[in-house]
Amino acid sequence: MPSTLDVALPHPFDPLGTVEIEEAISIVTKAHGELFFNVVSLLEPRKAEMTAWLANPDTAPRPTRVAEVVAIAKGGKVYDGLVNLAEGTITKWELLNGLQPIITMEELIAVEHICRKDPKVIEQCELSGVPREEMHKVYCDPWTIGYDERFGSQVRLQQALMYYRPDVDTCQYQYPLDFCPIFDVEKQAVIHIDIPKVRRPLSKTKPIDYHPTAVEATGGYRQDIKPIHITQPDGVSFQITGREIEWQRWKFHIGFNYREGIVLNNITFNDKGTVRPIFYRLSLAEMVVPYGNPEHPHQRKHAFDLGEYGAGYMTNSLSLGCDCKGAIHYLDAEFPTRSGGTRTIKNAICIHEEDAGILFKHTDFRDDSVIVTRARKLIIQQIFTAANYEYAIQWIFHQDGTIQPDIKLTGILNTYALNPDEDTDGWGTQVYPGVNAHNHQHLFCLRIDANVDGPRNTVFAVDAVPSEHPVGSAENFYGNGFGAKRTKLDTTGNAATDYNGATSRTWDMVNPSKIHPYSGKPASYKLVSREVPGLLPKEGSLVWKRAGFARHAVYVTKYRDDQLWPAGRHVPQTSGEPSQGIPEWIGDGSESVEDEDIVLWHTFGVTHIPAPEDFPVMPAEPITLLLRPRNFFLSNPVLDVPPSYACTPSQVAAAGAGALDATDRMSRLAFETNGAAACCGSNGAANGHASNGTNWS
Repeated sequence: MPSTLDVALPHPFDPLGTVEIEEAISIVTKAHGELFFNVVSLLEPRKAEMTAWLANPDTAPRPTRVAEVVAIAKGGKVYDGLVNLAEGTITKWELLNGLQPIITMEELIAVEHICRKDPKVIEQCELSGVPREEMHKVYCDPWTIGYDERFGSQVRLQQALMYYRPDVDTCQYQYPLDFCPIFDVEKQAVIHIDIPKVRRPLSKTKPIDYHPTAVEATGGYRQDIKPIHITQPDGVSFQITGREIEWQRWKFHIGFNYREGIVLNNITFNDKGTVRPIFYRLSLAEMVVPYGNPEHPHQRKHAFDLGEYGAGYMTNSLSLGCDCKGAIHYLDAEFPTRSGGTRTIKNAICIHEEDAGILFKHTDFRDDSVIVTRARKLIIQQIFTAANYEYAIQWIFHQDGTIQPDIKLTGILNTYALNPDEDTDGWGTQVYPGVNAHNHQHLFCLRIDANVDGPRNTVFAVDAVPSEHPVGSAENFYGNGFGAKRTKLDTTGNAATDYNGATSRTWDMVNPSKIHPYSGKPASYKLVSREVPGLLPKEGSLVWKRAGFARHAVYVTKYRDDQLWPAGRHVPQTSGEPSQGIPEWIGDGSESVEDEDIVLWHTFGVTHIPAPEDFPVMPAEPITLLLRPRNFFLSNPVLDVPPSYACTPSQVAAAGAGALDATDRMSRLAFETNGAAACCGSNGAANGHASNGTNWS
């Protein structure tokens, strides 16, 4: 039966809208009865079909809108399904065995309410020092259980990390409780409680809070901060059609899904009239946060925040002037509810421009001729909250063809109870009396579907190394020779590589058929990433088995439509035996990835050894990397960006006649001084150079 959808045709990359989600749920419910819906999301078009349509949208067949559905029936049975929205039919309905799908927000919220009423939890709270009548002050952060061999993966479970709030406005993470209930989602009940051998009663330390009332009580806010105003009186420099954006030669589609959050597709750059493809798809595909305390049950604390909870599901509604400043464009996100309704997250994505400092500058010391051009950047941002942590995800586009994924970590440390004078044994730091913040890592996996001047690409590891020839040799007589050593990553096995800071290792995604006329080198995009800690849990550990993508900094695989999730499609409660995702796809490592349609997977992040400065709320910690063009453009691609000031030698000789001066007239001196403000080109007096550049003082 044909679909009853009556909406304008969306772009094939557009996320499912509310009407489409409702249609998919209706079709599935009619066929299979009452279900809990964990996922109703766009099944992205098959790449071959999509690229054909992108090349000829007026003549090629338009990809069909298909919804992927993950649902749970009574009794805990899990189903994977596909719904053809154009035809109104279910094309796949598969019962899964021993797999648990992503956890919904509704499932997380239910745990706290049930724990407060459970007699055994109440008993443990009393033993910890929480009176029975204060159970309303008990809170928990529900986490997936990770994997626990006592329970396996057939039963859908969560673990509850317990806390106490003496006051409704007090941060509960400074009052952790020492026991951990296990919650059965199907039974809606606590089925077990893990109790430590060494008990750690509730701390009675006076709270330290970060809300305005608490700050005012301890001295108040700083009074020496004056406002900075960001204005764009003529509007923004980007254009948006639906979810396609054009800015400074860039053009791409902005998608969004429950798991990855922001997804960028069909990224191209207009190079002097030639539209050149660069990436087919970019996303943060997974992350793992392993904690470093080996004491049971803390080995279960290693959250896969994307695969287990979803960056899309946990995303914030962003606020104008707070999360995003300036002239902002927002995009919403639509998701299903577990009961079969829909919900909208307003302002899930913010899009805006920022000043980016100097783009390029040069002053000639001989005559004070000068050119200075300021840069700007485009930011596509979302922020999601994973229990205690906030992650601000920015995709930054630069005018010179650089793409900069940038992540800021803030929020609150995950904490555990600590007795007075107890040693943390090096697995954590006492950040406040009675508060133990365990060591941990944040390891993100970037999925790069390369399309550098076309779909057939090869990856090289590039290392800066000294010459192999000794000092005194004909090839390196003075011993100062060094250069770039390029290693072709021609198979999936050879491509599994690690970062090397000693050689400033980078990775080039090259199109060997596109040779630069000057350098003689192939067109490429270089991955520059320096914040690449190795996975610290040992080989053979539970985390190592479950997070196979994090064993190396870079993997390269041959593109396949459904290979999107580097830790596997369904992550909660996996044992890692066998490892899912990338280790499974690589197999024996013999598959060729040379001159193929490839995907580069890059794991990067930070190792966090907590400190008191991180508490009670963390200052944002940035992590950044770059995707930079190399041998891609004929020359500097931003020569056509208007300068703020430009004065050539001949114009200097003519007393500045004809110089270009487009400086920002709103800028002014911070403090009044004797004499007028110097213009951009007036460097001679400051440098002690004569105006004709011939006499140096």
